[in-house]
Amino acid sequence: MNIISKLPGPLLIFFGAFCLSFGGLIVKSFEGANLWQILFWRQFFFSIIVTLYLVYTYKKNFFKSFYISGIPGFLAGLVLAIGFVAYVFAMYKTTVANTNFIITTETIFLAAFGYFFLKEKIDIITLISIVLGMSGVLLILNNSLSIQSSEEFFGNIIAFIMPISFAVLVVIVRKNPNIDMIPAQFTAGVTATLIGFFIAGNILISFHDLFLGFIAGFFQIGLGFIFITIGSRKTPAAIIGVIMLIEAVLGPLWAWMFVNENPPLMVLIGGITVLIAVLIQFFSVVKSGNFK
Repeated sequence: MNIISKLPGPLLIFFGAFCLSFGGLIVKSFEGANLWQILFWRQFFFSIIVTLYLVYTYKKNFFKSFYISGIPGFLAGLVLAIGFVAYVFAMYKTTVANTNFIITTETIFLAAFGYFFLKEKIDIITLISIVLGMSGVLLILNNSLSIQSSEEFFGNIIAFIMPISFAVLVVIVRKNPNIDMIPAQFTAGVTATLIGFFIAGNILISFHDLFLGFIAGFFQIGLGFIFITIGSRKTPAAIIGVIMLIEAVLGPLWAWMFVNENPPLMVLIGGITVLIAVLIQFFSVVKSGNFK
């Protein structure tokens, strides 16, 4: 696992966003499981992979890792748990495109929180990338946020919890770069698992849905958030926000390819605009020598 820590921060963020982009496709592919059953099994398997990571990394100091992460780690875990619940709820109630492109508002929250709480300056290239990326999002929202029912409207509102919780998580990680926040993910996973368990009542689902829960927990959010948490230690908040936009581009693409959620032309144009913003930021980071 030490190999992961040695990879460049922005590259880890990209890998994490790539993993997370499959979330909508997976949630939409469940056959019979309801919202809270999906949440339970997704977070159950997520908690397992985080436990394996911590045991492999800390060995006999497994429990000590939680003590070391302290109050910041505990708070980060609670914030992330809220985001996990909101994500599954939004994906279940509204479209993949709606949810993913609402998530991209994390770019604004990350830049703002980084500026006010971390005193991280926003350079002109990052600012251009943010403006360009959010312009693409607005193009998408113009087509994607058509309110067809009160349920979808509520799903869209809940979706906004995610970018805020993610921005708060990154600020906590950036405020405490020498503290391993992976234990916080264990806290988040167990908390969300318990929420799903108590609300779902019955957690028995088909083998097909159980397998999807495994894929979601182990690979989609498991690897995704491990990459992002480690990468966030050495990547400015505003840059994280721009790179994370790639999730919003790929998420609807997977849904379009595999579950026939067909995005309108304007959504595709907006997605390309967002991708250009990400590429501009990547090239800027490489050129500046901060790709480390």
